[in-house]
Amino acid sequence: MSPVRFQMPEVPLVQQQVDASPAWILMTSERPQWNDLPYGAELLQRRSRHAGEAPEVWATDLPNPHATRAVHVTLSDTATAFERLSLARRAMDLIAEINPRELLISGHGLAEAGAAYEAFASAALARVVALPTHRRQAQQPARLARIKLVGPGAAIDHKRVLAEARANGLARQLSVMPPNQLTPGHYRERLSDLATREGLDFEFLGHAALRKRGAGAFLAVAQGSSRKDAGIAHLSWRPPRRRQLPRLALVGKGLCYDTGGVNVKSARGMFGMHQDMAGSAVALGVMLALKELGAPFQLDCWLALAANDIGPEAYQPNDVVSAADGTTIEIVHTDAEGRMVLADTLVLATASKPDLVIDYATLTGACINALGKRYSGVFSNRDALLPVLIAAGRASGERVWPFPLDPDFDKALESSVADIKQCAMDGEADHIIAARFLQRFVRHEVPWIHLDLAASNHKGGLAHVPTEETGFGVRYTCNLMLDQQVFRVLGRTPA
Repeated sequence: MSPVRFQMPEVPLVQQQVDASPAWILMTSERPQWNDLPYGAELLQRRSRHAGEAPEVWATDLPNPHATRAVHVTLSDTATAFERLSLARRAMDLIAEINPRELLISGHGLAEAGAAYEAFASAALARVVALPTHRRQAQQPARLARIKLVGPGAAIDHKRVLAEARANGLARQLSVMPPNQLTPGHYRERLSDLATREGLDFEFLGHAALRKRGAGAFLAVAQGSSRKDAGIAHLSWRPPRRRQLPRLALVGKGLCYDTGGVNVKSARGMFGMHQDMAGSAVALGVMLALKELGAPFQLDCWLALAANDIGPEAYQPNDVVSAADGTTIEIVHTDAEGRMVLADTLVLATASKPDLVIDYATLTGACINALGKRYSGVFSNRDALLPVLIAAGRASGERVWPFPLDPDFDKALESSVADIKQCAMDGEADHIIAARFLQRFVRHEVPWIHLDLAASNHKGGLAHVPTEETGFGVRYTCNLMLDQQVFRVLGRTPA
């Protein structure tokens, strides 16, 4: 992401500031005091009466030497975080038409001023992220270099906004990469380079290392690929005073391509499956954001990097394999590969008894069928966390909804030849069945949160993010860990 500087002068907004800027976002309540605003009574009030079909967001160019693009946004006192972020994205659509180097944002009469400034700054930064493209005539990159916030509540935590934007941008950049350029091997190289730059410890468990650990669930999926480059990457960061700090383990599904295996997907179902690694990108982004912000946690990030290919060595239905904890698994459907690679990764991630493990995965179509692509599903083996998980979604604007994990769902996973089936054949409630399967591999009763990322891709963007690739989960987890303070709920308070 291009560097963007923040200015937050503690001065009232005056017309000279507006005239000096090429772009201005004006946030007001539903009943603005136009006489108190530059160009208010003589121009903006008149223009607002003719806003047409979108009266809450409209633009006009001001009669000054810069022809300043002014975008007026009406914010309700009862607006949710998601609604604020969505309005911010629409406002930035109008600002992006002129691609300014500087953006002025001012708020007037707002009930949640700080949250509004944060939402619009986040939307501006999300627009700056350049996604990989292979067009010969690429779009002009965003030129934004300075954001100036003026008005009551404008002194936001801009360092956090920047950290979350960078992490979300990285998740989106990785997710959009074509599968011939982000193979498991290429992904490993990127992670190694990133670990060196960021001062992280890095370990990669390839085929040989995973065979020694008995990780047959992961290797069953990986064995179909002619490239033997799959493996589990482990990145870690230990801040000062680490012995006194709780440990957070982040786990990500990194399927760089998913054909469905021998139970091959249809053409429509297979297109876009290079983004089946989005969970790993989110886990990585979360780690980098929390590290950059100096979060008082020890961090581990475990990424399951593989491809679910078709070939003579590919695993098949009725195979029986053993996971790293000794559990035998009967294969039912080779397109349920995500839970297989995550099973062994969760065994490794929870072996050392972290204080919390969170996994991220584009895991099931059933979750999309249940929620659509605006929410993601969330599960936990700690019922006490459920209100906190919902609250983090509402506060961050990355909304989630919890699903049950009752033991009687295990009936669908009973096998006559192994300890457990991989999935049920009929697919009923598969998002819940998949979560019950994964829970079995969370060792030592470690507190566990599972995010089924139904909202990882949404046409037209989602909340403040303008691209189909949403990076959903970065902002959510930062809120969960830093604002909701989930470790306190678990009784593990950072020293």
